[in-house]
Amino acid sequence: MEMHRPLRSRRDVLRAMGVTAAAGLLVSCGGDDDDATDGTGGTGGGSGGIFPDTPEWNFVFINHVTTNPFFVPTQYGIEDASALLGTTFQWTGSETASNTEMVNAFEAAIAGNADGIAVAIVDLEAFNDPIERALAAGIPVVSYNADAPNARLAYIGQDLYGSGFEMGKRIVELVGEGDVALFIATPGQLNIQPRIDGAIAAIEESGAPINVADIATGATLEEELNAIEAYYLGNTGVAGMFAVDAGSTQGVGQVVQNHDARAAGLKACGGYDLLPTTVELVSEGVLDFTIDQQPYLQGFLPVQYLYLSKLSGGVVIPSETNTGLVFLDSTSAKLFLETSSRFEGDAEEQKIVEPAG
Repeated sequence: MEMHRPLRSRRDVLRAMGVTAAAGLLVSCGGDDDDATDGTGGTGGGSGGIFPDTPEWNFVFINHVTTNPFFVPTQYGIEDASALLGTTFQWTGSETASNTEMVNAFEAAIAGNADGIAVAIVDLEAFNDPIERALAAGIPVVSYNADAPNARLAYIGQDLYGSGFEMGKRIVELVGEGDVALFIATPGQLNIQPRIDGAIAAIEESGAPINVADIATGATLEEELNAIEAYYLGNTGVAGMFAVDAGSTQGVGQVVQNHDARAAGLKACGGYDLLPTTVELVSEGVLDFTIDQQPYLQGFLPVQYLYLSKLSGGVVIPSETNTGLVFLDSTSAKLFLETSSRFEGDAEEQKIVEPAG
């Protein structure tokens, strides 16, 4: 069986290609569909321990931005769980947050008799019917990274609104008063819209004299950087700039650094996720914080849950799992700079990671 080739690390890709690194990040395993990646971690079905030999179950992961570097550790998590359990996987969906492309990929998974489906539910309605038809066909379905109320069996990912609310509270603490920009890559998408909603709600609830502007940035790193820079150059008196997605957060840090925005009066800035440039900017104090949501677990756990669902004949029901909310500041960010691993997405080799310091 053809093995899934290792992914390049986020750090290598981003440093090699700059802000346009997202394009071409994933490596295809062959076949006619260039946007789908097949993977396997074993030499056949079954696994270690006392689990019985099983068919080589294939789990399909449907994603909204398949080449975004945020999901490199997610894919490593999928690979590692597949190797542990003797399953295979496909990584497919859309590069540009197209619901149509994602639904088409979902339909193909059903037609191809997938053994389980994990989907980032980024729209309130688009996936309802396909999920119900998959479940009716005996295919377990879970959501990861983004969720909506429907028939899926469980959600594995961050409490998105709750994390945004906590970020809003942090913004109030850091800024106090003035104009604040909140950047969002794709408004309305359920992986990030709840965050900005939560942040705005927390700011309004605080009663602080903060004026919020929410600005769309785009689906690629280059678009995001350009949009943030254009906003800042037209609003150099802004008191705070924050983002609710990985690419926009990196863009905020780069704009703040490139234009020395702190010296011009910017009080605070921050956002989400652990792109290498973001972590470096947090450690240097350019960004005040970034929020970690454990992307590795968003790949590893769905494979486990789908496997157990299949193995148990549906007796083991996948579990709702909050992958967490961790604020990284200049001190705690150093942990990620002093280590490299598949858990962070900046190393290919699986190994025991020695704690930094």
